Amino acid sequence: MASTTTVQPLLPVQHPVPSDIEIAQSIKPKHISQIAEIGLGLLPEEYELYGPTKAKVKLNVRKRLENLPNGKYVVVGGISPTPLGEGKSTTTVGLCQSLGAYLNKKVLTCIRQPSQGPTFGIKGGAAGGGYSQVIPMEELNLHLTGDIHAISAANNLLAAAIDARMFHESAQKDEALFRRLCPTDKHGKRHFVPVMLDRLRRLGIDKTNPDDLIPEEVSKFVRLDIDPNAVTWRRVVDINDRFLRGITVGQGPEERGQERKTGFDIAVASEIMAVLALATDLADMRQRLGRMIVATDTKGQPVTADDLGVGGALTVLLKDAIEPTIMQVAQS
Repeated sequence: MASTTTVQPLLPVQHPVPSDIEIAQSIKPKHISQIAEIGLGLLPEEYELYGPTKAKVKLNVRKRLENLPNGKYVVVGGISPTPLGEGKSTTTVGLCQSLGAYLNKKVLTCIRQPSQGPTFGIKGGAAGGGYSQVIPMEELNLHLTGDIHAISAANNLLAAAIDARMFHESAQKDEALFRRLCPTDKHGKRHFVPVMLDRLRRLGIDKTNPDDLIPEEVSKFVRLDIDPNAVTWRRVVDINDRFLRGITVGQGPEERGQERKTGFDIAVASEIMAVLALATDLADMRQRLGRMIVATDTKGQPVTADDLGVGGALTVLLKDAIEPTIMQVAQS
C-alpha cells in the first residue's frame, strides 16, 4: 500500500481564503538584504536597495559567478483557459514556493513587472494570488522600480525624434541641417560621432572628415526622407486609454501642416520592452536599440533609431531598467 505524506503549510491557511491583498498585508516581509545575501548569495556591493522590500541586482555579478555550474531552467508557459487569462503568475509562484520553501532548493523565479493597464482594469494586478504571490503585492503592481516608466520615456523620446526630424527636414536646407547635426566645436572643427560614420558607410560614403563632404553627400547624409505614411513607431502609455488608439499629431499652428495619423500602444507592447528582455549588458542593449527600425524612407529603405541619432539617449534612459529587480514570495 502506497504511503502518503502530509505537507504542513508554512503559513496559517484560513477558510474561507481571504482576499489577495488581505493575505499579502498579513505577512511581514523579510528585509530584502536577507533575500539577496542569504537566499541568493549576493555580496552587499552587488545589489542596490530600493527601500526595505526591493533591490536591483548589478549586472557585474555575472562575472563573479561565471565559473559556477548552471542550475536547472524551468519554463512555465501558456495561456490560462479563462476569460481573463488569470493564473499564470499564481502557478509560477506556487512552483517556486514548492521547490524552495518545501523542498529546500535554491530557486529564483523570473516574472515580468505588471502593466498598469490590467492592474487598473478588470483583471487587476499580476503578483499571483492567494498564498502563492509576490509580496508586497502593491509594490510589484504599482511602479515597482520604475522600469516601465523608463521604457515609456525612451519609447516616446524616439517618437518625438521621428516627428521632429521630419519637421526640420521639410523646413530647412541641407547646409542648415548639416550645421545642426554636426556643429563645430570651440575650435571651429566638426567631427562625426560613431553612429554618423556608420550611416556614412551604409550610404557608400567613405569619408571621416565632415569638411570633405561634397554638397550631394551632405544632402544624402542629412536627409532621412521618412515617408509619413510608413512610420511604424507609435507612442505608448501604461494605462488602458482606448481613445488614444488612433490620433492625429501635428495639428499645432507651428507645425506647418505636418499632420499624420498615428496612435498609442500600451507601454509593455513597445519593442523597447523586448530589447530590455533580450539584452545581456549595456553594450548589447545599446546595439539592439540602435538597430530598431522605426519607419521606411520614400525609397522603401528602413530607417533606424541610430539613423535618428537617439540610440545613446535611449540607452541612458534604460541604464537602471536593465538591472533585474528582486523581491520575495509569500512563503520565502
